[in-house]
Parts: sequence; C-alpha cells; structure tokens
Amino acid sequence: MKILIVEDEIELLNTTCKYLKKEEFVCEKASTYFDAEDKLISYDYDIVILDINLPDGNGLDLLKFIKKTKAETGVLIVSAKDSLDDKLKGLDWGADDYITKPFHLAELNSRVNSLIRRRKFEGNENIVFNEIEINPKAKTIFANDKPLDLTKKEYHLLLYLVTNKNRVLTKEGIAEHLWGDNIDLVDNFDFIYTHMRNIRKKLKNNGAKDYLNTIYGLGYKFGEEK
Repeated sequence: MKILIVEDEIELLNTTCKYLKKEEFVCEKASTYFDAEDKLISYDYDIVILDINLPDGNGLDLLKFIKKTKAETGVLIVSAKDSLDDKLKGLDWGADDYITKPFHLAELNSRVNSLIRRRKFEGNENIVFNEIEINPKAKTIFANDKPLDLTKKEYHLLLYLVTNKNRVLTKEGIAEHLWGDNIDLVDNFDFIYTHMRNIRKKLKNNGAKDYLNTIYGLGYKFGEEK
C-alpha cells in the first residue's frame, strides 16, 4: 500500500516515514502544501496522512482537493491538541479519521491499517477472491487452502492486483505504487513482467485459475475474463 505523508515538521516527517516503511508500506513525503499538491496531481496513493497546519497553505484545502480528484484515497488528518474545530471540519469534509499530536507511531500504524481495511477490504480482516485468500495482517496468501511462497514484492503486487480486480492497471502505475515515485527514473518496466510471470506460475502450481490478463499496449487486469 502506498502512503503520502504531508507534514511540515521534518523530524516527525522522517521518523513517521521510516517507521511505516518498516511496516512494509511504500511512503512518499511532502513538507509543504505545494509539494503535496504536486504529488497528488502526479501520482495515486491509497492513504494520505495529512497535517492540517502547513507553512504555505491549509491542509483542509488539500483535503477538499483530494476528495474532489482522488475519491478512492483515504485521508487521516493530523491535528494539534487544541484544534477541535479543525478536526470536526476535516471529518465533515470527508476525512476518514484523525489523530492528535503528539501521537505514538504504533497508534498511527493501527489507524492506517484500520483505514485500509475499511477502504480497500470492505472492513474484513481477510480478502477472498474465489480460491485465493489474503491475510494482510499476517502478510500471507493462500490459493486452494495452500500457502503461496511469495517474495515481499510478489505479495504486495498480488495484493494490489486483487484489491484492484477488474481494473486495467498500467505498468507505470503498478511500478509507482509498489516502488514509489522515484521509479520514474528507470528506463523500462521489464522487471514487472518477471514478477507477473512468477506470480502466475505460483498460482498455477497451487491449482488456481489464471486470472492475470495482459492488456497489450496498456498493462494488466486481474479478474475472471480473459
């Protein structure tokens, strides 16, 4: 899952990013309103952790921008201890949850995971697609009740495919989502084909159907139809 952290306190920004990366999230950082808006225009994120107080703008305006242009993105607002009005406005304008400074990173992680379950997994602990079952908490995937021996990237890629089933996903979008925005610097996306081939083989070895469809000239779609 890909997260954008918008926070003007640089030490807190870096600490939060480092912590969430250890939890196997792909994290991008923005310390100003302008940087955050630029990233939101250019890239997609599953979750935005949004500090309301920014040096060059109001985070609530960014919230309105997200809700207008990125409806599928979950938003966790970060507010100062005494800013009840900002928290209420944020929730009224579409934020999914809030956390108050100072906070424990473990609590932030729990709120992020809860938000992902609501947004991406329909509130369920496990994701089931036909004979495939994913446990995001344990980071395991079973096909026909047998565990798949996946690398970390293969796990996150298959999770991304299943949670976006029946949608055409470009190779560029897949790469950005799983490797971060710096993936723009690579010359080609041949490595995605390698990961897709490995996933297809491992699913087949467990007796699963081949749900991975190549859309030539565009990318991939995971679903029933070939």
